[in-house]
Order: sequence, then structure tokens, then C-alpha cells
Amino acid sequence: MATAHRLPIESAPPTPARPLRIALFSGNYNYVRDGANQALNRLVGFLEGQGHAVRVYSPTSPTPAFPPAGTLVSAPSFRIPGRAEYRLSTGLNAALKRDIRDFAPDIVHLSAPDPLGHAAKTFARTLGVPVVASVHTRFETYFEFYGIGWFRQVAEGILRRFYAGLDEVFVTTPTLGVQMRDQGLLASAPAVWSRGVDKLRFAPQRRSLGWRRGLGLADEDFVIGFVGRLVLEKGLDTVAAVATELRARGVSHKLLIVGDGPARERFAAQVPDAVFTGFLDGDMLPTAYASADVLLNPSTTETFGNINLEAMASGIPVVAALASGNDALIVDGVTGRLVPPADIAAYADALAAYATDPALRAAVGAAGLERARGYDWDAINGAVLARYRELAAR
Repeated sequence: MATAHRLPIESAPPTPARPLRIALFSGNYNYVRDGANQALNRLVGFLEGQGHAVRVYSPTSPTPAFPPAGTLVSAPSFRIPGRAEYRLSTGLNAALKRDIRDFAPDIVHLSAPDPLGHAAKTFARTLGVPVVASVHTRFETYFEFYGIGWFRQVAEGILRRFYAGLDEVFVTTPTLGVQMRDQGLLASAPAVWSRGVDKLRFAPQRRSLGWRRGLGLADEDFVIGFVGRLVLEKGLDTVAAVATELRARGVSHKLLIVGDGPARERFAAQVPDAVFTGFLDGDMLPTAYASADVLLNPSTTETFGNINLEAMASGIPVVAALASGNDALIVDGVTGRLVPPADIAAYADALAAYATDPALRAAVGAAGLERARGYDWDAINGAVLARYRELAAR
């Protein structure tokens, strides 16, 4: 009688992993464009491209900034006083709870410590599914820019409660994870969900002297780019102070401001000679990056600093604040300069060196371009999916 033989385990065809169902909760998924929600949309697009189902719960607007990836379910919300472009959720109502139960998620992913995120964390526990969170914004640092720094301790208490007891927390850089543990916001080491850059979209070849000329910028002008929402926490006062210092030193330059926001009028009064493009998207944004000669990023509130990576992929140096999010990307003296956040003279020193030495600019830009090549979106989002699978299986 013939004996049956089994294939060795290592050569047996793998059992296909079943598709996951992920419920994602966001404070702003697509009604205002920012780096955080663009990263979330990229993750959702990747997950659905891999055959998984994602249902997103977020405040919405009748005039969203861009179409959402995945299935978007509107959560009840109201406009935030003083920042009417943003909305604050009021939590989970009965209809949303029914919708979540019907969806039957394998994983719940929280992206904001708002009432919706807190309620979703509590509700997910009743479903018995793993709950993860991702850190996108150091919002506890914002209050100092608006004269209510005393509220930071309250905000940190909210964050401690929010991140406590989760199955995983994703941070954008190892440095940020260490800082949050040192602050007592995280009890254990988090996982790292980095960011990628579209290297076909952001590239040195996008540089256009014709585009510059259309803005009144001469070919020989040393152009300092600033890219981001025009809000105080992005370091607008520092940009203005640095421009004043450069003028005092006689360093010829032009400021190119790409973006819009509620502080635009105030900022424009501080830098009257700057060129403001307003919000740019599509091909115009990478053209703006590559057409500048250096990026200035004085923000100390970033969790990653997408603009740094986009500038590096565009082949220009970055002068940035020595802060989490920036120090994970920029190698000081190699791909740009890291400057103590309050040191206006040091910012001016770094920018003046690039203004007077085109060869240095080119070498640093080339080094940044090479470093940017290692940041691949699919590999980065694939690591998140792998962690989802581990948690769902456990």
C-alpha cells in the first residue's frame, strides 16, 4: 500500500490571509488638506489596493479639500470657535454605533484624541477588537502660540488617558516616541509609521525659471521658500524675524510663501516684500519647491515634517528648527541645517551661507535628494498592515 507523503512546511503553498476590516476614526479626514490627513488617505488607499475594507468616520464638510479614499461616514461635529476651518466631533451617536457594529471591524484605528477618538476607543473595547492609534499632531504644544500655555498640562493629561491601554501606538519617528515616553504620554515603546514621498511628483526637474519670472522673481534671486498653512504654530514670527535679520546683514533674498490660512494678513504685514502664491496643489506645488533655492522650516510642532522630505526630493537644502520631526530627516551639515528654534542669528547664518555659495547649495541639495529616495510609501504603509495582521491574529 502506498504511503502518503506531505510536502515540507516550508515548501507548501501559503494559506492566503483573509482581508481585514479596518474602522478608522479621524478628526479631519479630508475637509481641510494637511499632512496628517493626506498620510491617512494614502494608508487607506494602500489598504484597499491590497484587498482590505476600510470605513472612515470623521467630521465632514459640503466643500471638502479633496476626494476621500475609502468609505467616509460623516460624524456629527461643530465648527471650532476662532478656527472655523476646523470642526470638532461630538462623539459617537447611536446611528454611528450601529454602523460600526454592522461593519464588524477587525481593527479600530484612532488618529485624533478628540471626543470621537475617545468614544471610539471605549466602544471598540465592547466589540473586543484591537485598538491602535497614530500620532499626527503635537497639538499640546499649540497653546503657547496663542497665549494660553497654561492649558498644556491639561492637554497632556487628555493625551495620557487617550493613549493608555491601547494595543499599539504609531509615531512618525523614533525621536518622537522617546520624547512622548519622557513626557509620560506613552507607557511603552511605540511602533514607527514613517512617511514617504512621491518621487515622480517631487523632483529637481520641476524647477522652472519661467514660473519664477511669472511671480516677479529674477533668475539670479536667492529664493527662500516657506511651505505650509499660515498659522502661528508653523513659526511665522520666526520667518519674519529671520527675514529682518537677513536684510540688516545686507543678504539679498526673496521670500516665497506657499500656502494660506487664517494668519495670512498678519504675516503679510510682517514680510511686505514676500511673494505669496496662496494654496498650491497638483503640478504647481512641486514646481514651487524645486523653483526655490532653499526651504525654511522653523516649525517646532511637527511630528514628521513632510515639507522637509518634499524639499529634499526636489533637490534643495532645508534649514529647519532643531525639533522632533525635523531631526529625523535632516542630517545637519549634509542635507541642510538644524538650528536652535529661538536662534534667529543661527537661521540667518545658515541661509546666508547658502545664498553666497551656489556650489554648497547644489551639493547639499544632491545629498538630500539621495536620502529622500529611501522613503517609499508602499513599504512604509506595508509595515502598518503587517502590524494590523499581528494584532488581529493575536
